[in-house]
Amino acid sequence: MEGDSVLPAGGGASPEMLALAKVVAKLRAEVVDLEAQASMTAVLERAKGIVMARTGVPPDAAYQELLDSAARHRRTLLEECWITQGQVGAGWAGTPPKAAERAARAAVPVVEHTPFDTGRYVLSGGVGPRADHRALLARLAESLTAADGRAPSEIAGLLRYVLGETEDVAAVMIYTVAPAGSLELTGHAGVDDATAEQWSHIPPLSGVAALEAIEAEEAVWLEDLARDATRYLLIGEPPERWPSRAWLPVPGSRPVTAVVGFFRTRPGPFDARTRTLLRRAVGLCTGPLREDRDSDRSDSLQQDVEGVQAIFDALPGPAVLLTPLRSPTGQVEDYRIDAAAPEALDVAGRRGRELIGRKILETYPTVVGSDVWEGYLDTLTTGAVYESEPFTYEEVAAGAPSQSVYSVRASKLGNRLIVTWIRHDTDERETRRLDDMQRLGNLGWAGWNLTTDTISWSDQVYTIFDRDPALGPMRLEELPSHLLAEDLPELGAAVQRLLGDGGAIDQPFRIATARGVRHLRIVAEGQRDADGNPVEVHGFFQDLTAQRGAETALKESERANLVQRGMLKAERALAARLQDTLLPIAEQSLELAGLRVDVAYVPAESGLNVGGDWYSAIELPDGSALFVVGDVAGHGLSAVGTMAQLRFTAKGMSITGSPLSEVLARLNTLLLHTAGDAHSATATMVMGRYQPWDQRLTWVRAGHLPPLLIRGGRAVYLPQPEGSLLGAAAGSVYEEQVTELLPGDHLLFYTDGLVEEPREDLGVGLDRLSDTALRLVREGRNGFLAKTLAGRRPGNRDDICVLQVHVPDAH
Repeated sequence: MEGDSVLPAGGGASPEMLALAKVVAKLRAEVVDLEAQASMTAVLERAKGIVMARTGVPPDAAYQELLDSAARHRRTLLEECWITQGQVGAGWAGTPPKAAERAARAAVPVVEHTPFDTGRYVLSGGVGPRADHRALLARLAESLTAADGRAPSEIAGLLRYVLGETEDVAAVMIYTVAPAGSLELTGHAGVDDATAEQWSHIPPLSGVAALEAIEAEEAVWLEDLARDATRYLLIGEPPERWPSRAWLPVPGSRPVTAVVGFFRTRPGPFDARTRTLLRRAVGLCTGPLREDRDSDRSDSLQQDVEGVQAIFDALPGPAVLLTPLRSPTGQVEDYRIDAAAPEALDVAGRRGRELIGRKILETYPTVVGSDVWEGYLDTLTTGAVYESEPFTYEEVAAGAPSQSVYSVRASKLGNRLIVTWIRHDTDERETRRLDDMQRLGNLGWAGWNLTTDTISWSDQVYTIFDRDPALGPMRLEELPSHLLAEDLPELGAAVQRLLGDGGAIDQPFRIATARGVRHLRIVAEGQRDADGNPVEVHGFFQDLTAQRGAETALKESERANLVQRGMLKAERALAARLQDTLLPIAEQSLELAGLRVDVAYVPAESGLNVGGDWYSAIELPDGSALFVVGDVAGHGLSAVGTMAQLRFTAKGMSITGSPLSEVLARLNTLLLHTAGDAHSATATMVMGRYQPWDQRLTWVRAGHLPPLLIRGGRAVYLPQPEGSLLGAAAGSVYEEQVTELLPGDHLLFYTDGLVEEPREDLGVGLDRLSDTALRLVREGRNGFLAKTLAGRRPGNRDDICVLQVHVPDAH
C-alpha cells in the first residue's frame, strides 16, 4: 500500500544536515570549476586571436592549429596558449613566420619610446636640424615652384632630397587612385626598380596603409614593425630596412586622390615636430600633384570656402561665413552658413562644423529684422564693415529664456559675409556654476597647450589626484609613477591616441594616493592646427571611486545572492527527494477496512522551499484503519525532517495499540524535547481510527482544522475536541471524539492550503470548501473528490493535502 522508509539513526549531525553540507561542498566545487573554465576560455581566445593575426586563418582553423602544436610538442592546450601569448611578450606577436625568421637573423636595434614622453608631443623649442624646419620647407617650396607639370617621380626625388639628411627619409613613394579604386604608383625615389615593379599596382584590399590614409583622409603612422605587420602589408624586402613609415593624403578637393609615403631608416615614432614638417611638405606638393587644377569655377569657390574654414579652425572665438540667399527679385531672404569656427554656437547647442549648411533663420531666428540684420544688408550693399553697439540678445536654453550682451562685426568677402561676435557677460555666475558642477560631479577640467607646453588644472583636479596645488599640475612623465602597473599599457595607448594622433579618448585608470587607490576617468580631445597636428588638448578628470565601490559591493551582493539561491535550490531538491520518499504517490486510491480512501497531494507552485504537509492511510493489525493528515510549520529540510519524525512515530505507536490521545501527547512531548535544536518546529495534526465492526470513527486533533462530513445532502464540520498545537505547550490535553459513519457518507481530512487565502477570513475558506464539496457530490462527481478539490486551487501558495474517506452504499 505504501513505500515507507525508515531514516537510519546515528550520532552527530542529522542526515539532512549532512546531505545539505555535501550539496554546499559540491556547489563550491562547481563555482571553482566555473571560474577555472572562464579563465581558460579567456586564455584560449587570446591565443586564437594571435594565431589568426599571424596566419590570417579563421577562428576554427586557429583553434585546430593550437591543438596540433600542443600535440606535436607534447603540451596541454592551456600550456600551448600561454606559450603563444608569451611569444607576444617577447615582441614577436602577429609576425608572420618568414618575417620572424628574417627579423631573428638581422634585427634592427629597438629604442624604447614611452607614450609618457613630453618631448614627443610638445611643438615648441628644438635644437639642431629640427629647429630649422622652416628653412627646409622654404627650400622645398623653392624647388617645387618649377615642378608644376613635371613627373611625380621628380617630386618624390625633391622630397627625399630635402628631408633625407635631417629626417632620415630614405625613400618616397607617391600613389594615385585609379577609377576602380586601386592604387597606381606614379612616382618614387630611393626605391629599387624591382620593388617599384612589385608594388606598382595595389588592388583595393584591406590591410593597405596607403589606402587607409586616402579613405580616412588621415595620416597613417607606422612606428612599430612587429605590431604594424599584423595589420598592414609592408612594402620592401626585408621590411626592416625602413623601420618607420608614414602615409599622408595629399590635401585638396574631396575625395582625396593621391597619397605620399615616407620611409625612414630611423626606428621609433614620429614626434610632433616631424609630423608637422611632413604634413606641410605634402601640403606644398598639393598643386603639382592635384589632378583637378583645371576644374571649373564652382570648384574654385569651394576651395575658397575650404580655405576660410581652415583659417576659422585655427582662430579663437566664434565666427561664421555667410552666403546670402536671395529671392527671385534679388532680395536677401536668409543666409546660409558655409564655414564656422569651432567656438561658434547656436541657440540649439550646435557648435562649429555642425552649423555648416544651416540657415540663419534656423540657427539665430531672433536676429531677423533687428539692427544686426540691417547691418548685414548694408555691408553686402556698400562693402563697409559693420560693427554693432553692444546689444541684448534673448535666447532660450533648456526651456528657460536668458539674456546675454553681444557685439557683432560683419565684413564682406567677395559675395559673402564674415561675421564674428563677442559675448560681454561671461560673469561670475558661469564660473560658480562650473565650480559647482565640478564639485558635485567630482570632476575637474584640465588643458595642455602643446605649443607653449603649458598645463592648466582646475582646483578640483588637485583634489581628485590628492595633490598639493603648490606643486602645480602633474607633468606627463610623472603620471606613470602614480598609476597601478596593470593600467599603464591601456592608458599609454590612450595618451598616444590623444597627443600623437589627435583623437578623442574616454579611458578609466587607477592611481595610488596616500588615501588609497582611486578609480579615475579621463575624457579629452585634441584641437588641431591646419596641418592636423594636435596643438592643444582639453578635457576632464572624474573620480569614480565611490561609484566603483558601489559597483563592487553590488557585484559581491549579487554573487552572495547567487550562492544563497544555489544553496536554497539544493536544499529544495534534497527536501523534495526526501518528501518523495516519504510520500511516494501524490494521488492514490485504497480499499481499507471496507472503506474507499482517495488521497491527493499538490505541492506549492511558488517559492523555493518544500512544505511539511503529509498524510498516512494504513490498515492496523486488528483490522481497523488509521487515517492521519498533518502539517508541519515551516518549509525545507527542517519541515521534512519533522514530518518524518511525526509520521513514523504516529504510525509506530498506533500499530502497537496506543490510544490516539496518547499518541498526540507523546508527539507533543517529542517536539518540545527538540525545541532547543536548530530544527525545532510545531505542527498540526488530525488522526482517525475506523472500526469496521461497529462503523465507529474515533478521532483526535492537535490544532488542526475539523474534518468535513457530507451526509444526506448536507455538509457539516465535525465538532472539534480539545487539542492544541503540537510543540506549543507542555501538558496539553487531547480529547477523543467518536463519530458513527453511515453508508454513503463522505469524510474529508485536509490541510490549510485547501482553504486559506491571503487577507481572507478562514471562515470564508471553510464555507467555500463545504459548498464546493457538497455540489460535487450532488452532481455525482464524488468518485475522485479529493483530486478534484485539490486541483481547483491553481497558483496555490501552500501545499495541499486531501484525504477522502467514503463509506460505500449498502447493497
